[in-house]
Amino acid sequence: MNQEYESIVVGAGVAGLTCAAYLAKNGVKTLLVEKQNKTGGLVNTFWRDGFAFDAGARAFENSGILFPMLKGLGIEIEFIKNSVSIGIGNRWVKLHSRASLEDYADMLSKTFQDNASDIFLIKKEIQKIMSYLDVIYGIDNPLFLEDMHDFEYMKNTLLPWLIKYQRNIHHIRRLQEPVYQYLEQFTSNQALIDMIAQHFFQNTPAFFALSYFSLYLDYNYPVGGTGVLTKKLTDYYLDADGNLLLEKAVIGLDIDKRELELSDGQRFGYNQLVWAADQKTLYQVIRGPVSRKIEERRALTSNSLGADSIFTLFLAVDMDRDVLLERMGAHAFYTPKTQGLSSLPLWKKVQLAGRESLYSWVESFLQNTTYELSCPAVRDDTLAPPGQTGLIISTLMDYQLVKTFAEAGEYENFKKFCTEKIIAILDSALFTGLQEKLLFSIPSTPLTIEKNAGTHQGAITGWAFANPEMPSESRFDKIIKSVKTPIQNLHQCGQWTFSPSGIPTCVLTGKLAADAVLKNLRR
Repeated sequence: MNQEYESIVVGAGVAGLTCAAYLAKNGVKTLLVEKQNKTGGLVNTFWRDGFAFDAGARAFENSGILFPMLKGLGIEIEFIKNSVSIGIGNRWVKLHSRASLEDYADMLSKTFQDNASDIFLIKKEIQKIMSYLDVIYGIDNPLFLEDMHDFEYMKNTLLPWLIKYQRNIHHIRRLQEPVYQYLEQFTSNQALIDMIAQHFFQNTPAFFALSYFSLYLDYNYPVGGTGVLTKKLTDYYLDADGNLLLEKAVIGLDIDKRELELSDGQRFGYNQLVWAADQKTLYQVIRGPVSRKIEERRALTSNSLGADSIFTLFLAVDMDRDVLLERMGAHAFYTPKTQGLSSLPLWKKVQLAGRESLYSWVESFLQNTTYELSCPAVRDDTLAPPGQTGLIISTLMDYQLVKTFAEAGEYENFKKFCTEKIIAILDSALFTGLQEKLLFSIPSTPLTIEKNAGTHQGAITGWAFANPEMPSESRFDKIIKSVKTPIQNLHQCGQWTFSPSGIPTCVLTGKLAADAVLKNLRR
């Protein structure tokens, strides 16, 4: 064995970095292990020929979590308020405040003129859920408080909030039904439901999906790109004398000896271990006889589906950023057509008809899907050359669909086909002249994410809601349990440990795991 550590954290994404930073802050001798050649995981910004592209999240929600974490660690990042727009066909709404919900409902009513009364009811439902969020995120999360002995704060702020929190959590528990099914109680128009919900993951709970109108108003963009967050966390950890190993995968874990074996043959002992990486891998690398509970977790994670992944195009265009700002803003969700994805048959049925039929289905999918559009240089003009800009275009995409093309030897053709179709669709519907002004394009598929980030099935938010049994905690009021495992002295955090996941969840579970480690070390 090379060295012994009080704590080892596996995985240097947002959750692992948060956990490691708090451990280092508290003087814990910590080793952070990452199998990629850089930290950040799915949150990073890369450069190509003078253009910056955000490879993961396009912006960050604070949610009363992100900013308190940064403040607690003394990390300074300049953020720009990240406005969001929603477009359907040739109609657009820019979300400036909660009052913009009226504009959104008006856009839906003009698009679906026979469903005005349905849309009114849906709007009321969204307003109700927004009121729940006002309480849930009404104060900075108390987990990040430095001093829990401030009597006035406890009496006048925290205690009243906790009472309201418990009452609203009761309402939230009743909103766990998948959003598609939930919206069916307000309208029978499937296309209308698609316009509201098709850019969310399969079987996303109603609360999570319908709360997003409020969360869009909470988006913030760091100057320099989203990768600034993970770089600053990495720098903080290293400055606090934390130890970091890159390009080292864990290939063996002896839970009795409390020992890790890495891909280069090194072995490290630990007192406490935090797994902030792919959960399936955790149970695969454990060696030797294990308990029934561990066997059950191994089987569950091996047989479960990862959440939807995405197809992304990173485009550099010879187009002034002001043109994009005028047409879509800095960050948008855009649906070119109103038929909705529910109008399409399942791709697995079409697959039986042959290659051409499947490509035809993909074209229809790309015409009817919802795109997330992001332009980093609209927020920060240093992220692209003068007079030019980078555009990031993403849509949800089934991992198994892409793998089917890859196994048929069609992977490169598939990427080229999707690239050409998406550019043509947006050229026709939104950015006239996009094809002519294209400087270069970089496609990324679910297989790209699987390869580069090492996530199960290229998932970007952990486990799929479609699993019969979730391998992670999914009850909002039970998130504190999400860091527990059936293995003594081993904790977990990150996107695989709580669903629905996201950057605030990763930060929160990272802090929870660090607190669990500190508690065990102090016994």
